[in-house]
Amino acid sequence: MKPRISVLTLGVSDLEKSVEFYRDGLGLTTKGIIGTEFENGAVTFFDMHSGLKLALWPRKSMENDTGIPQQNPSALEFTLGHNVVSKDEVDTIMELAEKAGAKIIKPASNTFWGGYAGYFQDIDGHLWEIVYNTKLMPED
Repeated sequence: MKPRISVLTLGVSDLEKSVEFYRDGLGLTTKGIIGTEFENGAVTFFDMHSGLKLALWPRKSMENDTGIPQQNPSALEFTLGHNVVSKDEVDTIMELAEKAGAKIIKPASNTFWGGYAGYFQDIDGHLWEIVYNTKLMPED
């Protein structure tokens, strides 16, 4: 297996509200909800860095597709990391997220390893770390 990920899919409770959060609140680019003509097919894709796609798909659709019953989600299963180029950018994104309805879990602050980071949960409880780390600078 070649180590690459092309799509990260997040299970959501309300697709329309989640699209608003990411598109209108955080400013991510999408063509909107597609696949509505199929039962359990409605999904949204956001363009990310280097061809990566962030997909939002209703949890009930994931349950139907996989056969795994819905369970109580845990925010600690994984985090989504967004590395940025400055402390100011961390603060800006954290403010955008909060205004869009995110719950600030840990306000941005200096880290023990010399970076600067904060955590928020999106409206479905997915945990995002917004981080300035000079060792993991984005290539944009």
